[in-house]
Amino acid sequence: MSDGDVVVIGGGYAGVRLAKRLDATARVTLVDRKEVFFHRISSLRAGVRREWSATPFIPYDRLLRHGQVVVGKVVRIDTAERRVVLANGTRLPYDVVVIATGADYPEPARFAGTTTEEAMKSFAEHQQKISFAEHVLVVGGGPSGVELSAEIRLARPDARVTLAHSGPELLGSTGSERAGRKAREWLEAHDVEVRLDSFMAPGNDFATYRDARGDVIAADLSFWATGTTPNTLWLRLGGHGDLLTPSGHVKVDRSLRAEGHLDVFAVGDVNDATELKITPAALAQADLAAWNIRAHLNSAGRHRKEPRFYRPVHRTPLIVPFGPADGVTMLPVPGGETAVLGSRTSAVAKAKTLMTPYMRRQLGYTAA
Repeated sequence: MSDGDVVVIGGGYAGVRLAKRLDATARVTLVDRKEVFFHRISSLRAGVRREWSATPFIPYDRLLRHGQVVVGKVVRIDTAERRVVLANGTRLPYDVVVIATGADYPEPARFAGTTTEEAMKSFAEHQQKISFAEHVLVVGGGPSGVELSAEIRLARPDARVTLAHSGPELLGSTGSERAGRKAREWLEAHDVEVRLDSFMAPGNDFATYRDARGDVIAADLSFWATGTTPNTLWLRLGGHGDLLTPSGHVKVDRSLRAEGHLDVFAVGDVNDATELKITPAALAQADLAAWNIRAHLNSAGRHRKEPRFYRPVHRTPLIVPFGPADGVTMLPVPGGETAVLGSRTSAVAKAKTLMTPYMRRQLGYTAA
């Protein structure tokens, strides 16, 4: 094994992947505030269906064979002393530190609280509210908003469901008009009201919402699927605001190093390497960063490896489930086109299991 100490801050998709990649060649410490891995891909369904409540939580205890997982809150990176400082005073020395704290998502795709029990309680509260709601409003027509609207409709066929989107078409960020049309056709065929060009804001009266034209919608339950916020406030409070863009993302170079620091890397949703904040991009960054960290730790030897450069992802396969048996799959093909596949491919690849067996295997557990 290498003599290098690598501290990975954040146990999301990118952090877990990178820690596992380096486990055999460095002394790896993964630090996360949660006691378990949170499989966010399954969280929208978990917030709607009781039988999925426990699915998003996978223990970390089988992830690393040689390294360790520390449950705690990081408050500061001491780049002068090369220490990661935790809220309880613990200081973890590093030769390389990786910022992989991801982004904060709107409810219900959020790990609420600090323990699994608190997060499951939050899911149960969402499930109960959905089960009694007469009218549910989902704001945001991206992948999460479309998926959540479909899950709510299938769980509550008797309720009124409205999806309001500020843009002219659903799934506009994917660049596939055909996929957006397919999503709208499915939703409207299942009696979901789709309102396009509708920028929503809370209304003056309780449980009312107003669009840019002044039209008012009354709904007794709402979910806002309108984007994410990078989890980097701790960096700013810890004196490293210079590492951040105005949007709060960590500025990285082509090797995924934080600008101005040879021993600080940032991977996944937390950095500014790409605007496409999806799991495949995070995993690709983790793999490249693992290579570059190994090259950095062994840079003095005669077999020194050159760093690799990350190419921002603009087109990647993307699956948006419409419940467990349907969905739309966008598959980039040569020539800049995107093939749009339907229910069978989407169900087999993601919609049925939401990639839970795959992530369980990544964490060292059986698929079941």
